[in-house]
Amino acid sequence: MARLNENYLKLPGSYLFAEIAKRVAVFKSENPHADVISLGIGDVTKPLVLSVVEAIRKAADEMGNEKTFRGYGPEQGYDFLAEKIIRHDYNSRGIELSRDEVFISDGAKSDTANFQEIFGQDNTVAVTDPVYPVYVDSNAMAGRLGDYDSSTGKWTNLVYLPCTADNGFVPALPDKKVDIIYLCYPNNPTGTVLTKEQLKVWVDYARENKAVILFDAAYEAYVTEKDIPHSIYEVEGAKDVAVEFRSFSKIAAFTGTRCAYTVVPKSVVAYTQKGEAVSLNKLWNRRQTTKFNGTPYIVQRGAEAVYSEEGQKQIREVISYYMENAKIIRSGIESLGLSVYGGINAPYIWLKTPAGYDSWQFFDKLLKEAFVVGTPGVGFGPSGQGYLRLTAFGSRENTEKAIERIKNLKF
Repeated sequence: MARLNENYLKLPGSYLFAEIAKRVAVFKSENPHADVISLGIGDVTKPLVLSVVEAIRKAADEMGNEKTFRGYGPEQGYDFLAEKIIRHDYNSRGIELSRDEVFISDGAKSDTANFQEIFGQDNTVAVTDPVYPVYVDSNAMAGRLGDYDSSTGKWTNLVYLPCTADNGFVPALPDKKVDIIYLCYPNNPTGTVLTKEQLKVWVDYARENKAVILFDAAYEAYVTEKDIPHSIYEVEGAKDVAVEFRSFSKIAAFTGTRCAYTVVPKSVVAYTQKGEAVSLNKLWNRRQTTKFNGTPYIVQRGAEAVYSEEGQKQIREVISYYMENAKIIRSGIESLGLSVYGGINAPYIWLKTPAGYDSWQFFDKLLKEAFVVGTPGVGFGPSGQGYLRLTAFGSRENTEKAIERIKNLKF
């Protein structure tokens, strides 16, 4: 008899974005002439920049030539890309890394979901709330979080760190000891950030409690304010307790091309039952060499082009385009008298729903009356109730049109 992993049966009915897609599909089928604009799912709309396209074409030609064809590549990624990452993203900020501390992958979503595999079942997990659903769901699938209470939207063995307007979206230290801490800054979904001093509180906590921080920095390229760190390793002591995840998806339109990387300093450790410290670097390497065949050579050559002088210029132009969209959304929502957060150091705008509307009710109102798709805040966690996320990744035309439609609604 084939037995199930019954932890899958404990998961909420569907993944957040699958539920949104289902509701939108139903609405479109009932209203086939409605011009629906999506400011919901955080997929980019601008194409790959020319430098990346040229690099991919050149690499494709290499793969079609007997003399330059490549088969299996290194599971950890090619040196040519990893070395560019270290020099541009870390050395330029005074952070030293060795080549074997950088692992190229096919996405930050995959890595943040998979990294929990190397931790024991008896770890206590903490997440900021609201939170990117993958952090929670992947631990739930592994059976680490206990049972799910649909009435509260909480798991029994998960520590939630509320981030709301009441605390300025700055998570407080937990009131019980935790072992694994997920932090995402610039934050998805709220678009808010932490200063170096605020991150230092978490680094100090992790050092004192022998905890590990899993730090998602997928949106660091959108940081505009000078005092906001781009990497957790800008904080003293972080290399001893933090793993960092980054992606080319939102900075260089690799959402369909797939390329990311994870930094695992050799000084970050977890402990055996006997209290022996074991480097996570070698365990992640072991996991990847067993379960991952590496990111395609063609894709890695495309990612390498991001770091060229022309590539940097081109992606900065695209990021500026999206951040102008964010400005349009922020100002439009503010003109309605609603509270708005994010959109300054991130491509996400987090708004408080009007009085009398919860997250899904406001989602439905936008969809049915303005033909605009957002993301219900409660889908990101209990503290997201009463909020809605909008994304700046649409086209300029659609962004302006969507905001005008929302401004014409009556609340």
